[in-house]
Amino acid sequence: MKYQIGSGLVSGKERIILYARGKYIDLSTVLSDARLIEALSLHQAKQASLMQMMQHWAYWRAKLSSIVEYWSGYSEQDRQQSQLGADDIHWLPPLMYPNKLICLGANYNDHNAEMDNIKPPKFPYCFLKPPTTTLVGSGETVLLPEYAKMIDWEVELAVVIGQRVRHVRGEAAMASIAGYSIVNDISARDWVPKEEHSYFGLDWVMSKDFDGSAPMGPFITPAEFVQTPQALTLTLTVNGQMKQHSNTASMVFSIQEIIEHLSTIMTLEPGDVIATGTPSGVGYGRKPPEFLRPGDRMVAEIEGLGRLETEIK
Repeated sequence: MKYQIGSGLVSGKERIILYARGKYIDLSTVLSDARLIEALSLHQAKQASLMQMMQHWAYWRAKLSSIVEYWSGYSEQDRQQSQLGADDIHWLPPLMYPNKLICLGANYNDHNAEMDNIKPPKFPYCFLKPPTTTLVGSGETVLLPEYAKMIDWEVELAVVIGQRVRHVRGEAAMASIAGYSIVNDISARDWVPKEEHSYFGLDWVMSKDFDGSAPMGPFITPAEFVQTPQALTLTLTVNGQMKQHSNTASMVFSIQEIIEHLSTIMTLEPGDVIATGTPSGVGYGRKPPEFLRPGDRMVAEIEGLGRLETEIK
C-alpha cells in the first residue's frame, strides 16, 4: 500500500507522520500499540525520529506498508487516537538532520541556457549546504538575508539515500535510494560571477547557504512508489503565478549517474539528501529579472510527491 512519510510537530512534540489513504497518521503513537508490535513482529518499534528510522531503512521499508494495513483495520475509535488533521501538524524537514545535503547546479540544459552557461558540464557539478541550518519544513517562513537583494527560487527533485554505499554502479546505484522528496534551493544571485572576477567562480556560501535556504518536504515518498523518477513534472509558482514548469526527463545527468559520480568521491550514508538541480524559469533568467520580496509565497510541486509551501519574510 502506498504511503508517504515525514516529520512534524504535533502539540509541540516531534512526531513521525505517515500519509496514506488520504489520512495523516501519527506513526509515533501507532508504534506504541502492543498489539501491532506483536502482530507484525516489530523488534525495532521505538524510533525517536525519521532520521533514526532511516538508519535501518531496509527493515522499515518492509514493515511500513503492513503497518498501514494493520492501522486501517482498527476500529474507528482506535484510528481516531492516532489520526491527525492537516491543521494539527507543523511540518519539519522530513529528516533532522542528514549528514550531507548535496546539491547540483547546471543539471538542466534549459536552465543552463537561461543562465548563459553555454558549455554543458562534463560531470555533475555539485556543492554542499549545511543541513542543520538550511533545511526547513513545508509552511515555514524564510527570512531574507540582509546581505542580498537578488533572492531566487529553484524547485528540485530530492533523492534520499537509504544505505551506505561507495563506488556504486548501475542498478545498485538506484537500489541505494530510500525515496524522493522536494527541495526549493533558494538562492542569492548577487554573487553570480562577472567577467572581472570569474576566475574565482561563484561564492557558494553567500549564494546558497543562508539560514532556511533549503525548504524540503513535506514528505519522503519511498522509491517503490515512484516508478518513473526520470519522468516527473516539476512546477513552482510565486503568488499563484507559474514560474517553473518542466520534467525530470530534461536532466543533463540522470539520477543514476549522479549517485555513481558522488559515490566515487565520498561514502553516501543513510539519510543523505541529493538535490538534483533545477530547470528553467528561475527569476534571474527572466527578462527583466525577478526576485523574491517579503510576503511572497512559493509553492513547489513534483508529480506524486506533494506540495512544498514557503513564505518569504
